[in-house]
This record gives sequence, structure tokens and C-alpha cells, in this order.
Amino acid sequence: MSSFAQGKHALAISDRSGLAFPYNEMVREWNGALVHNSEYEPKQPQLQPKPINADPQALQRARPARTEFPTEDFLPNNPITTTATSTTLKIDFPNGDLEVNDFVRLRNVKSPVGGVAISTLQMSTTLNGAITDTATTINLTDGSQFPTSGFIIIEKVLTASDTSDPLKVGTYQNEVIEYTGRSTHQLTGCTRGTSAPYRGASPQSTVAGSHSNLAKVFGCYKVVSLNETSVPSTGQPSTTTQFDGVNVILTNTPSETETGGGLLCTIGPINDRA
Repeated sequence: MSSFAQGKHALAISDRSGLAFPYNEMVREWNGALVHNSEYEPKQPQLQPKPINADPQALQRARPARTEFPTEDFLPNNPITTTATSTTLKIDFPNGDLEVNDFVRLRNVKSPVGGVAISTLQMSTTLNGAITDTATTINLTDGSQFPTSGFIIIEKVLTASDTSDPLKVGTYQNEVIEYTGRSTHQLTGCTRGTSAPYRGASPQSTVAGSHSNLAKVFGCYKVVSLNETSVPSTGQPSTTTQFDGVNVILTNTPSETETGGGLLCTIGPINDRA
């Protein structure tokens, strides 16, 4: 039976460099090339990656996302328009996405508009007398500009007498109240600890509580109609509807037609705190 020579004195040509090396010092690479041991290169690990299992699709201790409470939005410069012959108040709110029967509150109004005072536009007053958490009749210092039915919010800052948790002292616990009637400065038929719809949905209800005399009170306007404009479209349909703002109703007719309110006025739900 034939056998191969040991190659002690033989030379071999490297497939990589083309140089001659002692035969017994040659090695075979993973790709089949015969090279000298000084030229040897191992296989690149990225050419043969290790299999990796897919990530798990469920968390062991999942925490579901909560729905954020709606917040106020900035309005364009001078967003409020009054008309001397109408109680309709026009509010510019491009792309506001509000709906009819939403309730909105104006804030940070800088100047009167059409003879309507800032306190009327923001519908702000104070309590005329302390109330308990079950009172269904509420007296206001000045309720003459409030609608005959709707929602109010009473601002409350927690004190040490309101909570045993020191971390909650100084935080807000505002209460939204719905009322069905108004007699000058008195609100009647009050439903305590509720919420007012905004963008078609009612946020989480607030908590009924007692409130001290002269606590701040704010009202809100009901959206009675939307201001929309049809603008040309490059596709189909040929026009699209652009949301420009909303119309609300004042209790009294303004003295003149005017556009104003100032810069950085805001609009939002009657309560933006959970």
C-alpha cells in the first residue's frame, strides 16, 4: 500500500501570498485555502452569527397607560371677537378639534373686548359664604355673567387640616360642579364632584369637598357652533374642512364690535387637573 512522503524538506506555495513556505508549516483555512501558519485567519464571527430568540411580547409586571387629563392650549393673537348686535362670542382656535356641546374656559385674557370685562370673559368670581361638600345651592359674589345652567369650578388648595398626607399640602383639589339654575348670584340644582365634557369626552370626575368663603370660582362657556372653512384640496375630495374656532354665548350683548384679547390667551377644559 502506497504512503505519502512526510515533506520534511518540501516547500508549498501559499494560496494567500503566493510565497513558498516549508510544507509542514502549512495549514488549511475554513474556506479551503492552504496558507502558512503565519498567514492564518480565523473565520469572521459575523459570517456565522449565533441564533438569538425573539424578545418576549408581554411584560411580567405591566403598568397600563393612563389617559392624560386634557390641558389648555394657546390661542392665536387677539383670538376673541364680539359683535355689538349679538351675544355670540367668536373664539379663534385653529385645529382645535372641539365639538358642539363641549364646555371651554378662557384664561390669561389680557384686555377687555367689545366692552366685555376680562372677569366676564374668564367668568371668574368668588364664593359668597363657605359651603359644605353636600351643598346644592351656592352663592357667588357676582354671578350675573354666568349662564343660567352649566358648570363651575371652585379652586381649592389643600392645607394640613384637609389631609393627613404632608406631601399633598399645597396641592390643588379643585371641584367641578354642575348646576341647573341661576337666580342672579345664586346657583341652584348643583351636582357635586362632577366633570364637564371636552372634545367629546368627560374627564375623570372631581371630588366633592368643603370650600371656604371667598374661594375662587370660575365658569365656562358651552360651544354652540363651530367655525369651519372649506379649503381646496389637491386630491379627492376636491375640498377639505378646516376647523377655525368655536362660537359661545355671552349672558349680555357687548357694547361694540371688536377683535382682541391680547397675546397668549389660552383655552381648555374647565378643569385641567386630575
